[in-house]
Amino acid sequence: MRLRSAACGLALALALGACGGDDAKPKADGDAAGPPVRIGTKDFTEQYILGELYRQAIAAEGFEVELKQDVGSSEIIHEALAGGALDMYPEYVDVLLSEIAGVRRRPRAAAAAYRAAKAFEEGRGFTLLAPTPFNDSNALAVKPRFARRHGLSSIADLGSLRRTRIGAPSVFRTRFEGLIGLQQRYGLRNLALEVLKIPRQYSALEADRLDAARVNTTDGQLVERDYVLLDDPQRVFATNHVAPLISLKALSAHGGRLRATIDAVSARLTTAAMRKMNAAVDIDGRSPRAVAAEFLRGAG
Repeated sequence: MRLRSAACGLALALALGACGGDDAKPKADGDAAGPPVRIGTKDFTEQYILGELYRQAIAAEGFEVELKQDVGSSEIIHEALAGGALDMYPEYVDVLLSEIAGVRRRPRAAAAAYRAAKAFEEGRGFTLLAPTPFNDSNALAVKPRFARRHGLSSIADLGSLRRTRIGAPSVFRTRFEGLIGLQQRYGLRNLALEVLKIPRQYSALEADRLDAARVNTTDGQLVERDYVLLDDPQRVFATNHVAPLISLKALSAHGGRLRATIDAVSARLTTAAMRKMNAAVDIDGRSPRAVAAEFLRGAG
């Protein structure tokens, strides 16, 4: 990623209400004292839930926590972290590699991708904590009737259409895991993007205003309805386990109990669990806070 100027980082820090100075002293292992742990999230349901899961678990251990929801896409929230406005946010490993580190030929194995992303961040004063079991990849979804009519099973098959209307968030236009990768890997020049905030792409797809929608494989809507997820043999959309991205300074300030608490939450986040929680918010209309609290109680 092309890093923005230091002035931009300062503006983000001010806008997010960054607090705390450089004089935070390392605490003994397990000490919950010190400055608040400032967690940020991106701008969609799964991230809101993840933010609440980590916030509630950390607060229950006696740490002071500030949660800043809806900061923005990876490009924006990573800049906020780098500028000192945040201490931590949940990131998708392969998105970090492709959109922040600029690595296009990502490792095939999830463990190798994690090691590469962690090494990239540790050279900048941050690190990745333990990854989650669940994998939330991007994918292109079409309605079964549309797939049958046009003989679609792979993303490559979209090349046979005169024009394909795709619903996706605005970052899809400028990301490799978006129009850039679809053009480079599949030669698709017939894609018309309709920018939609997640999860509005589903209602537009159901109303036949779209031919395809960019979805996430842990979306609750995939439990409720039957969609065809197009195969991606060229691997534009990589596997995406979540790993909390945190500053080394914050870990030093709060000791090993902070890491242990965050890792304990991550270890319980399976694909089935995330789909269920996403559905509870997007379909049942419950709040991310309530859904996260229920999950944590059930997880002990």
